[in-house]
Amino acid sequence: MSAAHHEVGGALPPHAETATLEGKNKVLGFWLFLGGECVLFGTLFASFIALRNQVPDGPTGQHLFTLDLVALSTFILLTSSLTSVFATMALHRGDLKKVQAWMAVTVLFGLSFLGLEVYEFIHYVHEGHTFTKSAFASSFYTLVGFHGAHVAFGVLWITLLIIQSFKKGLTVVTAPKFYVAGLYWHFIDVVWVFIFTVVYLMGKVGP
Repeated sequence: MSAAHHEVGGALPPHAETATLEGKNKVLGFWLFLGGECVLFGTLFASFIALRNQVPDGPTGQHLFTLDLVALSTFILLTSSLTSVFATMALHRGDLKKVQAWMAVTVLFGLSFLGLEVYEFIHYVHEGHTFTKSAFASSFYTLVGFHGAHVAFGVLWITLLIIQSFKKGLTVVTAPKFYVAGLYWHFIDVVWVFIFTVVYLMGKVGP
């Protein structure tokens, strides 16, 4: 079956991502993977909360954080979650071109978010907030940087899927890949909401 045929609505069975046993296993396995990721991020959050006031001679979150910039980053990432929803809706319609288009927009938002985060980190370093400056700094960069690495991985993953789809089209084999990539993107968006609240809002308010 050609890639062009896969673009036509109705060419795929309903919920093509789980139409085969392989697809179901991919989705189930990915949910288990996300469970492990929740435990990992939970540990990082707990470490940050325990160490966020350990600032012997370095700048605190109250002095460092600019909520306007972080709010913009949050808006961009949450909007990217919406575009990935549109991609999943197109996936269920069997519309390859719309899947590619919405996933490409999601990637652009992800790159914009990463660009703002790099700018933010550079600004913090200039303010003396380096990784080894304090326990607060180390826990901050570990948590936020680890999330940023997840965003970068998601951008690369989705980009490769888009490139692959031009050759392989939208099938019961490729559909689960797009679906789990969308799940992953929603996960890192949810994690960011917690980071925005726990790290930035609580940090700006202070102890």
